[in-house]
Amino acid sequence: MNALISVSDKTGIVEFARALHELGIKLISTGGTAKLLADAKLPVTEVAQVTEFPEMLDGRVKTLHPKVHGGLLARRDMPEHMSALKAHGIDTIDLLVVNLYPFEATVAKPGCTLEDAIENIDIGGPAMVRSAAKNWKDVGVLTDASQYDAVLAELKSAGKLSDKTRFALSVAAFNRISNYDGAISDYLSSLQEDGSRSQFPAQANSRFVKLQDLRYGENSHQQAAWYRDLHPAPGSLVTAKQLQGKELSYNNIADADAAWECVKSFDECACVIVKHANPCGVAVGADALEAYAKAFKTDSTSAFGGIIAFNREVDLAAAQAVSKQFVEVLMAPSFSPEAIELFKSKVNVRVLQLALPPGGNTAWDNGRNAIDIKRVGSGLLMQTADNHELALADLKIVTKKQPTQQELQDLLFAWKVAKYVKSNAIVFCKGGMTIGVGAGQMSRVDSARIASIKAHNAGLDMKGTVVASDAFFPFRDGLDVVIDAGATCVIQPGGSMRDDEVIAAADERGVAMVFSGVRHFRH
Repeated sequence: MNALISVSDKTGIVEFARALHELGIKLISTGGTAKLLADAKLPVTEVAQVTEFPEMLDGRVKTLHPKVHGGLLARRDMPEHMSALKAHGIDTIDLLVVNLYPFEATVAKPGCTLEDAIENIDIGGPAMVRSAAKNWKDVGVLTDASQYDAVLAELKSAGKLSDKTRFALSVAAFNRISNYDGAISDYLSSLQEDGSRSQFPAQANSRFVKLQDLRYGENSHQQAAWYRDLHPAPGSLVTAKQLQGKELSYNNIADADAAWECVKSFDECACVIVKHANPCGVAVGADALEAYAKAFKTDSTSAFGGIIAFNREVDLAAAQAVSKQFVEVLMAPSFSPEAIELFKSKVNVRVLQLALPPGGNTAWDNGRNAIDIKRVGSGLLMQTADNHELALADLKIVTKKQPTQQELQDLLFAWKVAKYVKSNAIVFCKGGMTIGVGAGQMSRVDSARIASIKAHNAGLDMKGTVVASDAFFPFRDGLDVVIDAGATCVIQPGGSMRDDEVIAAADERGVAMVFSGVRHFRH
């Protein structure tokens, strides 16, 4: 049995090669890998001895030879293949261990040049991997150090690799080549004439790994599955660990993502309750219990069967309060042992634990995607994600009346919530909690009315509230609705042709208004 080893990342390779040698497997290797094995006192045959042709062109050509690819591609069950090998003095290669030049790591480095990138495009490695993976019935191909232990265990116990293992290795190998070629295409397609890189390459090569099949999609007649990025952002939903409960549904996942994205945008202890992709209650508090109680008070009817997210540990007190309502998904960075024990009796509640992003809300991306993608017909819409965070210094006061310090803090709170509400979005807030949320209406006036109605139905006092509007008021009618409901301060992007009329209306009604300068459409 012969093994050809040629690796760029040499993690664990000496130990692996030694174990192969102890199993009686002959070692063949290239350049630097061969030297490393020889220095470890392992008997190794260099590829140049096998091909009887020296490495050339600074190592660009070393394994592109019939004595390598013939040994990989020959079918052992076909006499004519084996006769051809014998006629040309070619030995079979039964195990291939290859990882590729670090192209992805190279282009990720600041200051990477086109020349650096080109020199890190592996040619011989992918060619060998494809040959071995194609001939998986006879050849095992390893493309990552994480595969070494399992392969060794099987070789030691069975003396060979099973068809199932070789096929799984083949699939992993073709996936690796696909990802590698996609990364090269992404890089080269993104290059501009001035040497900079566009965020939107000329060809987009999306690559995702399936996490699980789902029972169905948005509706029971639709099939669905859940995928993650090859390298997911730390603190994003796909990194969650499900501690208990039923399998997540398609709608659970979509709503959980909305809740998690919203709650992790707050520095203070916060709770977000989401229903049908919209926050129906958001609040900050001294602890998880207070934050939850305030969020639930906003709209207890809509909270029924909702998704609840915290950005702090859920302790027993918070867990006891949450357990009194019907909840589909509960998520937090951690749960106290007592809280976990409590929810064991709620066997259907899906409990997810996931870490907050490193750096928290001060990190530039806060565990968010850099690019958002939406499927349209046979195409894609791609945009940079709405990761804009508004600071107090960004606010422009445009009315005669000035907001109080408390109103300014409530404005920033309301603005964060409005960012995660489907447009047209109107959000009433006061004292670090939502009072009324109007979402997804074709008319901003209707959203304002719905938010007022919800607050009234919840028995909440709307006097002295602040209001956030995700886009500008095109006319004064929407502003009049929120003022009539009790709002004393409004935040909106500005930018309407009738801004002056709306500002004049605010001055006439004696309320304060600030412009954010940015809008947050969420479709």
